[in-house]
Amino acid sequence: MSYERENIKRLKAYTPGEQPRAAEIIKLNTNENPYPPVEAIMHSLTEVQGEQLRKYPPATAQEFRDSAAKAHDVQSSQIIATNGSDELLRLAITCYCEPSGDTEGTQGGLGLTDPTYSLYNVLANIHDTPMFVVPLEDEYAMPADLAKQWNDAGCKLAMIVNPHAPSGRAYSLDQIKQIASDFNGIIIVDEAYADFAEEDAVELVKENSGFDNVLISRTLSKGYSLAGLRFGYGIAPAPIIDTLDKARDSYNTDYISQKLATAAINAREDVAKSWDKVKSERSRVEKALVAMGYKVYPSQTNFLLAMPPVDAPDAETIYQKLAEKYIFIRHFDHPNMCDKIRISMGTPAQNDALLKALEELK
Repeated sequence: MSYERENIKRLKAYTPGEQPRAAEIIKLNTNENPYPPVEAIMHSLTEVQGEQLRKYPPATAQEFRDSAAKAHDVQSSQIIATNGSDELLRLAITCYCEPSGDTEGTQGGLGLTDPTYSLYNVLANIHDTPMFVVPLEDEYAMPADLAKQWNDAGCKLAMIVNPHAPSGRAYSLDQIKQIASDFNGIIIVDEAYADFAEEDAVELVKENSGFDNVLISRTLSKGYSLAGLRFGYGIAPAPIIDTLDKARDSYNTDYISQKLATAAINAREDVAKSWDKVKSERSRVEKALVAMGYKVYPSQTNFLLAMPPVDAPDAETIYQKLAEKYIFIRHFDHPNMCDKIRISMGTPAQNDALLKALEELK
């Protein structure tokens, strides 16, 4: 006897990158920051007292919201703190999309591109939300009529990751503005990698921006070296935040997470030094890969997407051979990705080991 809902029974769960634990491995597969959290964050951890853990945490993470609002030059009422940015995505689907049983076709559904962050699809299926997926064009460009296609499908919510994952391509602010202007629903701009990019879309959610339908998703996992903390946040006009807050779990972020996240956002200038290091390594590794004959896609993230040269093993073989050397990168079983490898930027020493191993595979 199966007690699962039918949509859950059909669901294919999200597949994360491998998380090997051996000390000697080089882990370049899940886009973590290769540098440790800054001292201000670690000092904040030492200040945690048992009495603070005995009590429930502040329900809305107000101290963090105040700090994040100051960092982005918005109001605290425009910030929501979440248990990782994944919770924010889940809240948005809960609040804005219709279950497939309550609608026809893709009406009230979720608009996506392909390829994109694979969790979007999983979250939509958990909610039994219909999806309308628009393929990206060559070089992972967005179609000019993307918003129109979503509108014609009746989508109420759409998600764009910018800079794009898994390619690393950055879409211009003008492109994001045009989509937000043309789309008839709420548009989530997932800025998980914005710390490594040249621009972001925060100006679209500021007061008097002219936009009332933009929700920006941020995470501390990548830029702030806090993937193990699971803390994210949203930036949006206050009415959107109020809507999401209705569906938020009670005490959705714990005391330690709130304390460390607040310390992190307040230490943004120090944290940014690691972003500069990552961007420098990204440029160096890109040049080295190109010299080996790889096609490397332009990236404004902390990773590179690369297609092996014709005289090298194929992408899946490279992935497997590197794993045998305890160097872990990412390979995707996707029609538009399977001939490529994705490499998270590591420390200079880690990147040197990767490049040496790739040379030996030629």
